[in-house]
Amino acid sequence: MEWFETVRDRVVPATGDVALTAPRLLVVLGVALVLVAVDPLWRVVRLAVTLVHELGHAVVGVLAGRQFTGFVLRGDMSGHAVTRGPVRGAGRVASTWSGYPMPALLGAAMVWAAERGWSAPLITTGLAILLFALIRVRSALTVVVMVVVIAGSAALWWWRDDALQAQVLVGFGVVLLVGAWRHLNAVLRDRSRGSDPGVLASLTPCPVCSGTSRSWWCAPWPRGSSRPRSSPPCADRRRMPCRVSRRCRRASRVQMPGWPPT
Repeated sequence: MEWFETVRDRVVPATGDVALTAPRLLVVLGVALVLVAVDPLWRVVRLAVTLVHELGHAVVGVLAGRQFTGFVLRGDMSGHAVTRGPVRGAGRVASTWSGYPMPALLGAAMVWAAERGWSAPLITTGLAILLFALIRVRSALTVVVMVVVIAGSAALWWWRDDALQAQVLVGFGVVLLVGAWRHLNAVLRDRSRGSDPGVLASLTPCPVCSGTSRSWWCAPWPRGSSRPRSSPPCADRRRMPCRVSRRCRRASRVQMPGWPPT
């Protein structure tokens, strides 16, 4: 079929050499670093980093068996994602943990794919995830950001140019990598219960998988701060202080911690 061949031509990896030459690579790296280093530009670009963060919660949550119900990006560059499922357990821990490392992981994957001619399959996968998430947006700003990102990704996918795709993926991958590190200090300073480390502290035993202070490996809660402790609001404290009833686990609706607006 003609339409199948058209789609296939835009999905398969590149067959020729698409590695960036030194001059082009320097230009791409320079533009990416300017976007991250110049504060007015960064305040706009980091919306994309926040988008990756929130979709990281959503995708890992779905893979862990949770139901993704919606997400929001805010004007102060923060956001949150909402999943439905057990309030405790491996799925909740995995979905909560996945937000902060996701921009760095995706950025590294983009650079790797671009250098090996796999830009087209990666763009196709990303476009499918964006379309899946589009129907779950919960604010006007989120709709605007999603439409812009989907339009750019669709144009890059439809009018396929292997060299251009590689340049865009390397540039955006560097933005995600550096942007993830820029937010590392912000989350380390955040001791609130609503932050990712705070929620993980309430879900996991000590040592806490804080996920930030040591490259997202299991690490003790930082000294000088109290470990947040909380019991599920629907638990019967007289009978089961540390567990949740099956009915509550099925009906729980969990909001993933937001990306810090810094």
